[in-house]
Amino acid sequence: MPYFDCTYRVPYADTDQMQVVYYANYLEYFERSRTEMLRSVGFPYSEMEKMGFFLPVREVNVIYHSSACYDDLLTLRSWVKEARGARLVIASEVRRNDEVLVSGTVTLCCVNAQHRVSRLPEEIMAAAKLLSLDSTEGQK
Repeated sequence: MPYFDCTYRVPYADTDQMQVVYYANYLEYFERSRTEMLRSVGFPYSEMEKMGFFLPVREVNVIYHSSACYDDLLTLRSWVKEARGARLVIASEVRRNDEVLVSGTVTLCCVNAQHRVSRLPEEIMAAAKLLSLDSTEGQK
């Protein structure tokens, strides 16, 4: 399972006066995809919290290729780009059909309940491997 895809129809509330998706909303789309991807391998945020760790965002990189508009049916795609130490890098794309509209990465940093940086738990490392393109011999 190298990619995780979910669909999302753009509501009017996500757009500006021109019915184009407001640029900051793509970060919410990345979050939605990332959250569902982690849930698909048994790690909703509520489970991570029970295990005593959190994954706050440390860094975001976004490239805007084209715009999504009101009522577009989008595919939100995510996969693990890197999982090492306390760092988890998730790559994401927002697509309309086969066109990549927005791409980027979100770097998460694992912290414990005392908000101190800690290594990613082994369970997360194993799940990350399932979601990594590196585990699929070139599949994308």
